[in-house]
Amino acid sequence: MELKKNPRANVGRNSSLYFAVGLNVMLLLTYLGLEHKTYEVETTKVDVLMLTEQLEEDIPITNISIPPPPPPPKTVVSEAIKVVEDVVEIEETVVESSEIGQDDIIEERVVSVEEVEVEEVEEDVEVPFAVIEKVPQFPGCTGNNAELKACFQRKMQEHLQKHFRYPDAAAELNIQGRVFVFFLIDKHGKVAKIQTRGPNDLLEKEASRIISLLPKMEPGKQRNKPVGVPYSIPINFKLQQQ
Repeated sequence: MELKKNPRANVGRNSSLYFAVGLNVMLLLTYLGLEHKTYEVETTKVDVLMLTEQLEEDIPITNISIPPPPPPPKTVVSEAIKVVEDVVEIEETVVESSEIGQDDIIEERVVSVEEVEVEEVEEDVEVPFAVIEKVPQFPGCTGNNAELKACFQRKMQEHLQKHFRYPDAAAELNIQGRVFVFFLIDKHGKVAKIQTRGPNDLLEKEASRIISLLPKMEPGKQRNKPVGVPYSIPINFKLQQQ
């Protein structure tokens, strides 16, 4: 005997359909669960106060009484008017015009010129040492002009060697160099207008000091008249190597 299945009693015939429907339902619920938004709700309580009676407070008014200020003191002003009679009479002065018109006559005046004395002013003439007729005479020098020149230069060298002193500050700083000294032997035989030019102020001051110690000389002469004679000499400052 063969067994026959009832097609209506087959449970698994629509299983795929049920699975698809169930899957779609789950996806829909999942989507709705993810997209659902919630908001925090704050609860506020509103109370309404009903005023049936209005309270009115009366503020008392305070009156302050201030006494009036005292009246100002009465001052009595006494004016004394003194009448002074004019004693001195003032005479009016008439100022005459000093302008000259066309009708005015000009008085002729004789102007005399007095003799004016003209004083001769002697100019300080300077003649170079190389061309002067008679050079300045150093104390102790004699002879003609050539001998006086040679003696003058020799005495100058002796004077420099005698009074030469190397500045201590320049020696410590190892300052060396040549200083050119320019000076004038004026018409009275004195040394004046000393000027120096060198590498350092210390050396220039020492050179000026040496020249200022020169003795008074017999002035140079040009046409038998004393004149100023400019002169220049170099002074060499050099330290000896030990």
